Amino acid sequence: MKLWPLLLLILVPCAAQALEVGERLAPWTLLDQFDKPYTFNEQTQTLLVARSMDAAKLVNGALQDKPEGFLEARKTVFVADIHKMPALISKMFAVPGMRAYSYRIMLDRDARVVPRYDGDIDKVLWLQVQNGRLVKQQQFSSSDELRAALERP
Repeated sequence: MKLWPLLLLILVPCAAQALEVGERLAPWTLLDQFDKPYTFNEQTQTLLVARSMDAAKLVNGALQDKPEGFLEARKTVFVADIHKMPALISKMFAVPGMRAYSYRIMLDRDARVVPRYDGDIDKVLWLQVQNGRLVKQQQFSSSDELRAALERP
């Protein structure tokens, strides 16, 4: 009988746990839409996470008229979860279409990174980071609100 709790822990999939303020974000490396690697590091100050196409559209709307290098100048990294997208669609249409954007998108093709960060599927998760540790997190459901937050000094 004492094995039941252990068996349940093994069989029940683990959900993403919310990060706590002060917690260190684990390092990771992803490829962007140009297949260039990016490794999360302590210089990153903001991490934008999109779990769905709707959330990614919010980021695109917020960055639509921004110049190349806008996110980098703010030490901001955008990660998009595309693991549910069919490989053929991703390879033939979606990723090549992303190459026209004026900003880098780190593509989580295998759901290795995005599940680490708890948030609503249809919102953009904003993780404010200092020296690799979470300082603040919030979610955005509007491109205008996200744009305003990105434009703040």
